[in-house]
Amino acid sequence: MNRFVAAERAVRTAAPHQLLEAVRDVLCGHYAAGSVELFMADYGLTVLQPVPALPRTPEPVPVHTGPEGRAFGSQEPFVEERGSGIVRAHLPVTVRGDRLGVLSVVLPSAACDAATLAELADIAEVLGHEVLVAERDTDLYLRARRRDRLTLTAEMQWQLLPGRSCSRPEYELGAQLEPAYAVFGDNFDWSADAERLSLYVTNGTGEGIEASLLTGLGINALRNARRAGVPLQDQAALADQAIYAQYRGDRHLSVLMLDLELATGRMRVIDAGSPRMLRLRGRTVGRVGFEEQLPLGMFEETDYLVQEFRVEPGDRLLFVSDGVHAVAGPGREEHGGRALARAVNATRLLPATEVPGAVLRELTGHRGRPGPEDDALVVCLDWHGRATGGHDAAR
Repeated sequence: MNRFVAAERAVRTAAPHQLLEAVRDVLCGHYAAGSVELFMADYGLTVLQPVPALPRTPEPVPVHTGPEGRAFGSQEPFVEERGSGIVRAHLPVTVRGDRLGVLSVVLPSAACDAATLAELADIAEVLGHEVLVAERDTDLYLRARRRDRLTLTAEMQWQLLPGRSCSRPEYELGAQLEPAYAVFGDNFDWSADAERLSLYVTNGTGEGIEASLLTGLGINALRNARRAGVPLQDQAALADQAIYAQYRGDRHLSVLMLDLELATGRMRVIDAGSPRMLRLRGRTVGRVGFEEQLPLGMFEETDYLVQEFRVEPGDRLLFVSDGVHAVAGPGREEHGGRALARAVNATRLLPATEVPGAVLRELTGHRGRPGPEDDALVVCLDWHGRATGGHDAAR
């Protein structure tokens, strides 16, 4: 049995709460590692939090700077020279584009050749898959993601999410919610198969637990309809009925629903409320307006109409909630105008995973005060298109 197979087997057979110990044992035994540490990205994407490990748990490190942050941001292994013939390899822990954290391994310089580094990167990817599976059975990794305590509403919202990013050859997605530890009703959901990507961007009314309960009902109603295989307009109608049956029109859910055909870039859209879509094509930013329809749950048995739109390879689409586009700065200019267009243009060279955080940081400057008065949600979709000659596999 070669050492990579031994490492993979050790991780896959470890108890859910002992994944780090299993990786440490096999890397120390087969790769001459001196120490092994696992850092998880926190909910606010500001720090990499260590997974607790005895006898010593390291301190959190910045997510945007330092060697660990460099590996996390670039999504490439980064080797840090430590002197005395020692290096520290920092390896992205990522699952299908969803960036979970960084695995840091101290090694002798002589043992860290290109082939070994590639094997370690593969082990970090295996570890990422097992962390996601283990989260069904242990809170260890979810606790490690927390810089602060989450409010109950934030707990409910984060548990609804499919992830914070994903990638396939046809597209890359990145998203972020703020305030990360106290979000109320904004949310997003996506799902893809061989032929299409479904994306929902939601903005629930109200505050606190009521907003979270409304969004939870809406997202699960949309998922239930989507998984039944019904068309987009019927998904909206069924979710609309579920929300109206519960709240009788007293509360409603704004949603932008998209169904993207991966082979052609043809997009079917229902605009039912306040989330907006902007497109960056080349260096030109513009809002893509659709016929606005009633939010879900406002009236009984509302019919929804699908509109069509087409994206071209190289397009970047940005979806924002009203906590982003409707925020007024000290001069009373709404962020959804020139300020947001400037932010989109300023981030055009960043990968999709980095754009939401950068736009939200710019929003703080526009607002002129540190604390938001409403949830803020940004989702970024980079469309590459499908290469001709067959189906591309998810990476």
